[in-house]
Amino acid sequence: MYRRLITLTLALAAILAAIGPISVGAQDDCDFVGEVVIGVIGPLTGDIPKVGQSTVEAAEMAVEEINADCGLQIDEENYEVIIAVEDDESKAESAVAAATRLIVDEEVVAIVGPQASKQAVPAGQVANDRETPMISPWSTNPATTLDRPWVFRAAFLDPFQGRVMANFVAEEFGAETVAVLYDVASDYPKGLAENFRDAAEEGGLEVVAFESFTTGDTDFSSQLTNIIAAEPDVLFVPQYYNEVPLIVQQARELGYEGYIAGSDSWGTPDLLTLCGDACEGLFFSTHYAADIATEVGQTFIQAYEEKYGAKPDDVAALTYDSFQLLFTAIENANSLEREDVREALANIDLYEGVTGVMSFDEQGDPIKCAVIIQINEGAFTFYDSACPAGFPPEGESE
Repeated sequence: MYRRLITLTLALAAILAAIGPISVGAQDDCDFVGEVVIGVIGPLTGDIPKVGQSTVEAAEMAVEEINADCGLQIDEENYEVIIAVEDDESKAESAVAAATRLIVDEEVVAIVGPQASKQAVPAGQVANDRETPMISPWSTNPATTLDRPWVFRAAFLDPFQGRVMANFVAEEFGAETVAVLYDVASDYPKGLAENFRDAAEEGGLEVVAFESFTTGDTDFSSQLTNIIAAEPDVLFVPQYYNEVPLIVQQARELGYEGYIAGSDSWGTPDLLTLCGDACEGLFFSTHYAADIATEVGQTFIQAYEEKYGAKPDDVAALTYDSFQLLFTAIENANSLEREDVREALANIDLYEGVTGVMSFDEQGDPIKCAVIIQINEGAFTFYDSACPAGFPPEGESE
């Protein structure tokens, strides 16, 4: 898997650097009258390359499917969808440069990505300033879309996710005290840690430890020693899949026997391999569960498995949903003008995607449900769901 990933990302980066936007799945008999160039930004290299791999795979599949159906129909004519992929290297400055290149040089109609909030927040500013629609599939930090009418997302927000997990640990474990360990230098874990803390305190839980570290740290013994001394019932760890195994393993080695819970950044299958038995039985919140997927979800999962030989993770599902939302908006707008596409995105209501039913609010954020996953016998398994009050409306599937 590791060899395949490195080959995919480096080869893709080299190809794109040489030839620019690429066509996927185009049919010979569609009589295309033009092209729709969509930008894609993801971490092909850097700290979380599996996220980049899932991004590219889902993007390629979505575009291949639409082009096999003769692309997008505008004024009853067929337009081929082309993707231009940029690597943000898991760096904020690279995401800004990538967004600028796509908008100015490639003249994309819209951008899908970046994924992580650390890159999505600054890239979103570029997209908004340059009046180009952007959908971040995976970013949950409110700052990505806040007061940015050109920026949307497919994921729920961290204030909602923090409340979901605070309620879950209180109800499921009977927790009265909690601790948090998070990366203070990264937008996503810092924001979610604060959201969880606030929701926990509002719900009557006592936050007995709120410990931080800095991106790149691998020794958490000092923070974990302080946490263990505080004797929390639950330790909340809103970190990425490559960091969670180290934290969980070190916590157990230092003698912590309480519950450990996490967030949607856990939902990449590499976590299972890296963490092994240490993560067995743990819970985290995320965007969809493959084992309870709707008909729309099952169709996507089957196609993805046939194409790539593996189940799609939440990044793949959210990226695919982002493309479907964008395709819907373009055809609803019957236009390739960025302003028309933006307005059509804002007006999408009760869209049923792989990750559930969603509608956009005034900030470009989806109203949608979350699911709770348990790691059971080395697999991600659906355990429960949590929805905003009154959503989805009666009669809509979820």
